[in-house]
Amino acid sequence: MAKRNCLGHCRGVSIPYPFGIGPNRGCYFDEGFEISCNETTGHLPVLRQTGLEVLNISIADGTIRVNHPVTFFCSSQRVPQPANLTGTPFVYSNRHNKFTAVSCGHAAWVGSDEYFVGGCRSNCEETGINYGNCEVGINCCQTSIPPHLRAIRTDIDTDIRGRGDDCNNGYAFLVDQNWFRSIASVSNFSVNEYQEVPVVLQWGLNFDNTSAKSFDRFIRRKESRADNDPMPRCTIPNATSSYNQSRLLCSCPPGFEGNPYLGDPCHDIDECTYQKICGNGGASYCMNLPGGYTCYIVAQKTKVKLILIGLGAGMVLLILLISAWWIHKVLKKRKNIKRKQIFFKRNGGLLLEQQLSSGEVNVEKIKLFKSKELEKSTDNFNVDRILGHGGQGTVYKGMLADGKIVAVKKSTIIDESQLSDFINEVVILSQINHRHVVQLLGCCLETEVPLLVYEFIPNGTLSQYIHEQKEEFPLTWEIRLRIATEIAGALFYLHASAALPIYHRDIKSTNILLDAKYRAKVADFGTSRSVAIDQTHLTTLVHGTFGYLDPEYFQSSQFTDKSDVYSFGVVLVELLTGQKPISSNRSQEQGRSLAKCFIISMQEDRLFDILDAQVVKGGSKADIAIVANLARRCLNLRGRKRPTMREVMAELEGVQMVEKATSHGGKKYEEVEYLRTESVEPWDVISSSTDTGPAVDGGASSRMHEIPLLPFKSP
Repeated sequence: MAKRNCLGHCRGVSIPYPFGIGPNRGCYFDEGFEISCNETTGHLPVLRQTGLEVLNISIADGTIRVNHPVTFFCSSQRVPQPANLTGTPFVYSNRHNKFTAVSCGHAAWVGSDEYFVGGCRSNCEETGINYGNCEVGINCCQTSIPPHLRAIRTDIDTDIRGRGDDCNNGYAFLVDQNWFRSIASVSNFSVNEYQEVPVVLQWGLNFDNTSAKSFDRFIRRKESRADNDPMPRCTIPNATSSYNQSRLLCSCPPGFEGNPYLGDPCHDIDECTYQKICGNGGASYCMNLPGGYTCYIVAQKTKVKLILIGLGAGMVLLILLISAWWIHKVLKKRKNIKRKQIFFKRNGGLLLEQQLSSGEVNVEKIKLFKSKELEKSTDNFNVDRILGHGGQGTVYKGMLADGKIVAVKKSTIIDESQLSDFINEVVILSQINHRHVVQLLGCCLETEVPLLVYEFIPNGTLSQYIHEQKEEFPLTWEIRLRIATEIAGALFYLHASAALPIYHRDIKSTNILLDAKYRAKVADFGTSRSVAIDQTHLTTLVHGTFGYLDPEYFQSSQFTDKSDVYSFGVVLVELLTGQKPISSNRSQEQGRSLAKCFIISMQEDRLFDILDAQVVKGGSKADIAIVANLARRCLNLRGRKRPTMREVMAELEGVQMVEKATSHGGKKYEEVEYLRTESVEPWDVISSSTDTGPAVDGGASSRMHEIPLLPFKSP
């Protein structure tokens, strides 16, 4: 158990307090107990003061097992010597370690800094080294070390010759005798292949008597009266006169466990969890007691009775648990049904049912999805399924049970005062059926917020292909002309051919999606909340997309079909130039607006200076001039002078027909001057407001609400 907010493990080794992983000073008792665990140590636990790798730490025994170097001897060098523990809280354990030497016929010595304290010598035999014979001194030998040693050095007396004249195979080491015994019987094992072997060190906190008593009182003060578990006790073992540092050792009473250095109560050990602890002496039952346990014998009849009572109690408890689980499940199901009914009513479900029952609506085109179906299709609205975020909701990719891919729009909470408008809008938009308009498939009203389901469009937005120049689908002149014609056809359908005329109000290249065959699909990434529906037109709210908004809107605050024409004109200029609608890279004379820059370039006969290279390369000058003049007419500051979408579509289709005829061997156009069929007013202060003015969400949004025309964004 490490300190709170401190790392407790390093490379699988548990690091309990008073040890701690640095460099956080509060995680260990003092510098002697700091463990390094970083790139420098290879992320192995290493005692910072000694550089020894830690293998394990025992709080109960006050020991730590480390990897310790083996000393190899020869005539020219002796490397390396055991670690010097002076100044650290560690001493070499005489109880756990043995000094072992492999040196046939030579005397091996072990000593402290000033004098030798022991040694051994082995007899030479032809049997080879068998570490199991080291205790009897055949080709290797072992001896004990005195207690409290902090500094050890080893040596070999090469003057006392054995077999051979060199000592290249001589080596000595201090080793954990338990480890050494376990590997001594392993065949083909040789210590000289090791650079280090395990050694046990004893440790304790460096405290004097006064500090020990203060520490003990500190532990006792933390005792909780509500907890009957005892507190740990701290003692100072007698130290030899050679060392003036005392070791403070803390431990839990027998039968209890815990980390006594953290000042928390010790916890009772349940000895009865160990199997067969009471299996001897005829005892057959175990009872755990604080700090111990007891075994007792129960008569056969009593045993059977206890078993029956236990089985009965278990059955009753099982039945109670099953009943509670079933009741909880039933209540939860009823609560969910009631919640869905409340949400369905709040989201306008009753109004939608009235619309469907009136017989005026094509029921087949409106589907009410179940919440479970959409949750399953989107993997419970997993973040990995998110296609995009709108101002009023999030769009998820989903797969229905029949394998159909859809886009699910999770809207924000709607205003209950606008439920009628929202339902009317869903009914109207569900009737839209045009190959270049993203189709609304249905909705779900039994969730906290409405869910709208649209067809999935896979190939991203037109803006991505214009401004990012994707190699897999280059926008040639023919493709740009086709896409422009498709967009115009969709807008003409919305304005004139739909059951109820619709103004889109947010036409821009990011709202034009490309399907699997790269055909244009008009979409809207706005909200799922409805707008007021008047006697003639359904409109959608625009949030003020700079560069696309009709300048006339700033004066009249009214949106007409010609406002959509203006926005389409900006998209058409984007297709011609490949430039963004708003850019700070344009000159001050041109302004930030692409529309203004385009008009000025045409007035100064510099149209081909700003056209995209793909347009100039693929189209004839005559066709480009016709489309450019059409875009200029769409950008007229006076809405009444702009063409209708019917006229725009017809003119683009005409250019397409000419292009097809030319590509089949028809006569190519010669260079012509730009058509000036209609005058364009100079760019005045009205247009500049679209460049640098504030967001339009202020005044306009105070009088309108947003519409979920096509709130879906492909990846």
